Amino acid sequence: PEHQQLIVDSGALSHLVNLLRRHKDSSISRAVISVIRRAADALTNLAHENSSIKTRVRMEGGIPPLVELLEFTDTKVQRAAAGALRTLAFKNDENKNQIVECNALPTLILMLRSEDAAIHYEAVGVIGNLVHSSPNIKKEVLAAGALQPVIGLLNSCCSESQREAALLLGQFAATDSDCKVHIVQRGAVRPLIEMLHSPDVQLKEMSTFALGRLAQDTHNQAGIAHSGGLVPLLKLLDSKNGSLQHNAAFALYGLADNEDNVSDFIRVGGVQRLQDGEFIVQATKDCVAKTLKRLEEKIHGRVLNHLLYLMRVAEKPVQRRVALALAYLCSPDDQRTIFIDNNGLELLLGLLGSTSTKQQLDGAVALYKLSNKAMTLSPMDAAPPSPTPQVYLGEQYVNNATLSDVTFLVEGRRFYAHRICLLASSDAFRAMFDGGYREKDARDIEIPNIKWEVFELMMRFIYTGSVDVTLDIAQDLLRAADQYLLEGLKRLCEYTIAQDISLENVSSMYELSEAFHAISLRHTCILFILEHFDKLSARPGHLHLIQRIVPEIRNYFAKALTKPNPHKLRL
Repeated sequence: PEHQQLIVDSGALSHLVNLLRRHKDSSISRAVISVIRRAADALTNLAHENSSIKTRVRMEGGIPPLVELLEFTDTKVQRAAAGALRTLAFKNDENKNQIVECNALPTLILMLRSEDAAIHYEAVGVIGNLVHSSPNIKKEVLAAGALQPVIGLLNSCCSESQREAALLLGQFAATDSDCKVHIVQRGAVRPLIEMLHSPDVQLKEMSTFALGRLAQDTHNQAGIAHSGGLVPLLKLLDSKNGSLQHNAAFALYGLADNEDNVSDFIRVGGVQRLQDGEFIVQATKDCVAKTLKRLEEKIHGRVLNHLLYLMRVAEKPVQRRVALALAYLCSPDDQRTIFIDNNGLELLLGLLGSTSTKQQLDGAVALYKLSNKAMTLSPMDAAPPSPTPQVYLGEQYVNNATLSDVTFLVEGRRFYAHRICLLASSDAFRAMFDGGYREKDARDIEIPNIKWEVFELMMRFIYTGSVDVTLDIAQDLLRAADQYLLEGLKRLCEYTIAQDISLENVSSMYELSEAFHAISLRHTCILFILEHFDKLSARPGHLHLIQRIVPEIRNYFAKALTKPNPHKLRL
């Protein structure tokens, strides 16, 4: 930059502009032609990324001779003049306007059709810089007939020209909905999609940019997907180039807006790619989240019917992709239809038995998501109501001899109780006192295999309806609650035990839930296993544990998804 300024301050610009005007001489030697070309190149280098020098070139009258040189017979001079105009037009509105006023557009558009790659590359670059952030000039460029030759450059042998053409089409499509349609109608989509397969990262970046702008039109969205654009765009989500990745995500966001694309999106595994992708910038993460939301909003009516059809008749991998996607995207109202009536649950359970660790994890995560959508389980849920209205005598009667009509012997100590309270508490005590057991008429009843503190807490629950269950006593209390059929107490114990579930003990906790018919605890273990499947999969005995719980998972979801109002269930 300091050398640029020194040269300009020394008065070079006026001399260089005068050299450009030598093209009007009646007889021009090859040497003079070379000087003119080098003068244009010098202006390009002096003005490069230097806004003040760009303005001074205009003030010195440099733009009109450069525009005239676009029609010079020597192609090297044409190219040098176009290169200078390209630099002068970049982010300089006054220069842009003067270039257009000098009637450069017709010649530039003719240059777009040149078979010389160097010529059409510079021409499309000039037009791109003229159009950038200048809607009025963009209208003039389109009115002058630039659209079709720019589309033609998508098939150029010069990748730089292809890249500039794709960028320019994206700019044309930015705001004008009619232009979006015209670009597609004139054949731009297929070459843009072919560019997505190029090894040239910048070419892919510009192609995704153009497709993203074109995909803001409903009919274009269907056309791009139908022409094969969906899969390569999804693959580009794996790019390590943040700009390319974001452009691809934005294009996919557009495609997801058309109902006709949703089934294809899911069929090719698009939802899994969106969910599993590692996105570089926050804007891309936000765009992907909006795309998933957009897809979710369309899972109904004919879209859902098509997906259910695929789940019935498509090949197994496609059926599984559909089931996985619907676990995330479907409405709670449709869960029974999808996962019970149309076999979606069996497809997800089948993934748990796959030999592929990735498929196992996908199945587990989807089932966990499905469970969160369907319901949640609170500690007191699922306790059946007592057939007899509950009677609570109150805290003051716990182990109180007043009006006591039965005594329990626990670890050699007497515990005073009241038959009316016990009879109302559970079927076990009703059988004990109303049935043919020897305890019916006994004054003292021995209680073996239960510790005093456990029995006291159990009785406190019977008398008050609540009790604080600590982790150190919860398992013993659960055993007692199961023995005496105290479902409410069981739920409190299960809740306390569930707070202690870990990767190390989940298997033994599941066994505990089976031993004492602890449904709430069992369901909590299942959810823990599904939620932490990736960490558990590295532990010994993992496969055996999964095989054991699959039938229970099936029962669990079958029951949960067939309840009348899944919105209000808690799991």
